Amino acid sequence: MDFFVRTASERDLPAVRALLVQTWHDTYDPIYGRERVVEITDSWHSLDALSARLKRPHSEFVLADNGRLIGGMAFAVAGKDGKEIQLHQLYVHPECQGQGIGMALFSEIAQCFPEAREITLEVEEANSRARAFYAHLGFEEVGRSGDCGGAGFELPALIYRRGL
Repeated sequence: MDFFVRTASERDLPAVRALLVQTWHDTYDPIYGRERVVEITDSWHSLDALSARLKRPHSEFVLADNGRLIGGMAFAVAGKDGKEIQLHQLYVHPECQGQGIGMALFSEIAQCFPEAREITLEVEEANSRARAFYAHLGFEEVGRSGDCGGAGFELPALIYRRGL
């Protein structure tokens, strides 16, 4: 069954949390270890944290849905002038990767902010699959961060940027 992209709602949040937890364990257990991933996902991907993102002004929270499964999600926020987007999350379920879901989610996010001229994101340097995906989309590395997401977990990340 094909996936379609739609706006997330409160009722989706338990499924989104499950997607994020599974995706994070699949991707980051080898990098940070299972216990650290549990700590991070319990904070960043709690239902309260997801609900707050859903309600955040000047943001978009979209899902790839096929009627049975949430296959991916993306969350982005526009800067004050609307010219820059910060892509905070784009995750695709491990079993759904390679099906164009990430591209569809990225395309939807970009279209949701018609005034935007560029988009930035942070990506874990050791996450080679994500880095390759963003390079394929035309992103270029423009810097480094010692605290990915600014959430106090002190996760190093590369900063990528791309024009729209």
